[in-house]
Amino acid sequence: MKYTRLTKEQLEELHVEFANFLASQQIDKEEWEDLKKNKPEVAEEELNVFSDLVWEGALTAARYMEHFSKNHIFLFRFDETSIDTVVLKTENTSVDFLKKEGLEWLSENMFSPEVEIRKGAKTFGEDRNGELFEIIRQGAFFSNGELYHQIADLMK
Repeated sequence: MKYTRLTKEQLEELHVEFANFLASQQIDKEEWEDLKKNKPEVAEEELNVFSDLVWEGALTAARYMEHFSKNHIFLFRFDETSIDTVVLKTENTSVDFLKKEGLEWLSENMFSPEVEIRKGAKTFGEDRNGELFEIIRQGAFFSNGELYHQIADLMK
């Protein structure tokens, strides 16, 4: 398995897609129930393959991610070959970017000496989606890129 198994909740959300996936494997509902009962290792492998397909599709389509921690915000924009990053950081220990008040503080102090903003870029290696998945494993999530563009525009 290249990525991680989808959670039970994610699989439930994708039940129609999973049914279509099984149908493409010539597995109907009755056979699926039989596999789960009598060949659980085969059923587990089908879930793993489906999970990898979903992750691969989501990662291929993704263009932006965000990662928030107490004193850092990482904003990512990527295409097929490269990734651009904007990092916002504060040394002010009373600020918490995970809370509404911390984000309000940031908007008021964006250009103060207490906020450090850095830009970076790199080219992906051979496994773009694997690199993106590693960013997710570290706590990032997909986004629409709005915050990335707001900050990038302010930096111009």
